[in-house]
Amino acid sequence: MPVLWLVIILGIVEGVTEYLPVSSTGHLILATELLGFKAEDWEAFNVAIQPGAILAIIVLYWRTFWDVFTGLFARKPEAFRFVRNLVIACIPAIILALLFGDHIEQLLGSAVVVAWALIIGGVVILVLERVVKPRECGGVSNLTLRQSGMIGVVQCLAMIPGVSRSGATILGAMALGVDRKTAAEFSFFLAMPTLSGATAYYLIKHNDRISPDMYGNILIGSGVSFVVALVVVQLFVGFVTRYGFGPFAWYRIIAGTAALIWLGAR
Repeated sequence: MPVLWLVIILGIVEGVTEYLPVSSTGHLILATELLGFKAEDWEAFNVAIQPGAILAIIVLYWRTFWDVFTGLFARKPEAFRFVRNLVIACIPAIILALLFGDHIEQLLGSAVVVAWALIIGGVVILVLERVVKPRECGGVSNLTLRQSGMIGVVQCLAMIPGVSRSGATILGAMALGVDRKTAAEFSFFLAMPTLSGATAYYLIKHNDRISPDMYGNILIGSGVSFVVALVVVQLFVGFVTRYGFGPFAWYRIIAGTAALIWLGAR
């Protein structure tokens, strides 16, 4: 397969899966392996195209961010609470990454870890969908310090490939009583500092893995992921509000099982 096609496919995979509760990192690893390439050789590329998906959130929610920005200058309490909740939720991931970053990176190329995480995550989603009874909370600014902190702790599970960051944060929020729409939007907003920081940290630490001849492919992959994420995010909020997360849970279980069978047969 020509490298350009792989670049485009990985951009599509990143855009589709980054904000769905199915694990973008896991799918990028499996997609690379399925297409006949070594996941570790494309690890840096997969990290480097994340800004495309991040930009999609900025474009889609620019009015929200503008309101928060102007609200800070106007000393509006809801604007300060919005920023406070994001900062609090980011802290656990920062601490864990600094303490165990090297150990976490060792898992990034493991397709088997991804497959098992997909299956286990799917089962957890099905259980939570049955037992959790979220209630309307009125938006991200109305989350409590405890809720924000606990969502941040749950987000750390996503450092294991196959454990979806969006899935962990959304379902963690719902387990704390947050309604689906607010949980999804908080997950989107939290992705911006979390993914930006993780991407910058990885690329600075492993700058030797990004060569000048990769710049064009990274630009293409980022552009594709941006366009795809724009569409997916808009559809996702409406879908989960109406149908819940059950369909994603069954997809995870089926995909993880199929991946284990394929990996065992290689």
